[in-house]
Amino acid sequence: MELKSIDTIYFLGIGGIGMSALARYFVAQSYRVLGYDRTPSPLTRELEQEGITVEYADDCSLVASLDPARTLVVRTPAVPDEQAQYAWLRAHHYRIMKRAEVLGWLTQMSRSLCVAGTHGKTTTSTILAHILHSSHVGANAFLGGIANNYHTNLLLDPKSDYVVVEADEFDRSFHHLTPYISVITSMDPDHLDIYGTEEAYRESFVHYAGLVEHALVVKSGLSLKVESLKARVYTYAVGEHADFYADNIRVEDGQIIFDFHTPNTPYPISNIHLGVPVWVNIENSVAAMAVAWLVGATEEELRQGVSSFAGVYRRFNIHLNTPQVAYIDDYAHHPQELAATIESVRRLYPDRYVIGVFQPHLFSRTRDFADAFAEVLNQLDEVALLPIYPAREEPIAGVTSEWLMDKMTVKRALVLPTILPKYIRERAKNCLSQGKNIVVMTMGAGDIDRQVSEITQKLTYKLL
Repeated sequence: MELKSIDTIYFLGIGGIGMSALARYFVAQSYRVLGYDRTPSPLTRELEQEGITVEYADDCSLVASLDPARTLVVRTPAVPDEQAQYAWLRAHHYRIMKRAEVLGWLTQMSRSLCVAGTHGKTTTSTILAHILHSSHVGANAFLGGIANNYHTNLLLDPKSDYVVVEADEFDRSFHHLTPYISVITSMDPDHLDIYGTEEAYRESFVHYAGLVEHALVVKSGLSLKVESLKARVYTYAVGEHADFYADNIRVEDGQIIFDFHTPNTPYPISNIHLGVPVWVNIENSVAAMAVAWLVGATEEELRQGVSSFAGVYRRFNIHLNTPQVAYIDDYAHHPQELAATIESVRRLYPDRYVIGVFQPHLFSRTRDFADAFAEVLNQLDEVALLPIYPAREEPIAGVTSEWLMDKMTVKRALVLPTILPKYIRERAKNCLSQGKNIVVMTMGAGDIDRQVSEITQKLTYKLL
């Protein structure tokens, strides 16, 4: 991609987590950056504070003022074809690229360390970025979440040749990347509205694996059948032997501690403390440490990087933790992700009554995995469902939260018209009055996170 004639970048869907990282990157490169998003959010307000113009109306006056010869338009697939600005820009022959294409171009200029998979890629890539950024190796990073260590989704290190990238399989976006080293965490079918079949979804990972140039780190047990690879393949696991694996896992004083084994070494890296003591993060950390080890991070840098990792926004964020009440917010929006989150809660709080509030994301995903969603949500003690968050989709007849609830067998379940912090507070008070210590969980990839602050306040103030 040639940018010599370009001085302005316009982002359609600038409030998305991946788009905002690119926007911040181009600001750092001294481009004029503007964008559109449907609604204001904490992230768009941050972008505005950083000097980026963001508009929220489907109005073409701003884009009409942009010189087509000097402007690049970057679009996220979440913006529909009929969106007014996008339609106007196409009609007037502006240069328009997908976010994945731009990111792919950036990865060609460096050694890209990519993390792909249905689940775990955001946390794994953020752990990897943190380990390397705080090590002698260094790293740039375009992250799929806000790293709590840095309060941003973009890390820049002009002295490093490495860039950490979350490799998104949606719309086959990761096929635009040029991975030097990659992790594949999982291949559980998702995005069937795009891929059509589970076979097509898995085949996209086979194609992606063939793009990796140097090393491919794959979760042990994944059935990734690739006839020819440029990269050397390594496996990783937890509690079983692989090229990279964790064992001797124990819990001490609320901390999860483990040993980390690397290929062809007689002794493990021992006593690694997990910075965010969530069971699934053992696996994520092993994958991240494997890549960091392959690019030269030292034993002590690995140990310190994992122990100082503060997590990712909306990835098992514990907002309240008292002997009576815990409140956790998580991005989980696929049955396998929900299962991992609920398992971690049950491990951390084995004797608590668990109240879950779940916002389904996409009509198609709810339809395709309805039985699996119901089975996983049945593991909670009670469930409140919100209406399905549509994102890019139009409603599908018969696919509603009420329909999903009818498939569940949990003793207490209902559908709320919207998330109601007051309702959550009343349920918490009721449980506590019965002598039940509780965990409240909010889960989903829509806009449920906008109520986190108020929910935390409602659960903090004089419940009894």
